[in-house]
Amino acid sequence: MKIEIVPYPGLAVHTVAATFTQALGALPTPAWLLLLLRIGAPAPVATSEGVRAAVRDLLRLHGYRPTGRGKPSAEYLIAAVGEGKLGSINAAVDAGNVVSLHSGLPISVVDLDRCRGAVRVAVPPAGSSYVFNRSGQTIDVGGLVSLCDDEGPCANAVKDAQRTKTSPETTRVLAIVWGACAPDTRHAPATAAWLGEVFTRLAAQLAI
Repeated sequence: MKIEIVPYPGLAVHTVAATFTQALGALPTPAWLLLLLRIGAPAPVATSEGVRAAVRDLLRLHGYRPTGRGKPSAEYLIAAVGEGKLGSINAAVDAGNVVSLHSGLPISVVDLDRCRGAVRVAVPPAGSSYVFNRSGQTIDVGGLVSLCDDEGPCANAVKDAQRTKTSPETTRVLAIVWGACAPDTRHAPATAAWLGEVFTRLAAQLAI
């Protein structure tokens, strides 16, 4: 699935759209996938300090500060897995978490049917924000490169909007790999390719 991406130096965004044969609430995460959700599990991609630094540098380009609670989601993920604090969510999100864990690249997984109109990758203006959890907490996404639809920004490399998150009824997802051209231009496409393979192994059909 191809979407519009605004010019953004160093950004290597890749998307994977998939349709599952049944709603995610009826699709248990298989044991083989959960076994990959651990540090040191065999994987075709690997993170590095160079990847971590490159992602942070990308987010700083328009003034966003990727520190503290605003750091890239992949960093939270690696820490949570290392501390044994991350459990299964659903097969699609678990697949994204597995690939993000090993690649070190943030990955958003949104419900395509909850997006409004055409989606694109752009930089929201100052003052943009959205609710990111069920408690109603918000994140300021002004200057933070994000997936946007007709209602505004809805996902990025830090936190995704509550309104487009997957649910037990979800059958169509769009995954966004928030990659960087540095330190290796092959890393982001290889990460997206592996995610596509995982979705296919979950019996999902990929959109061309």
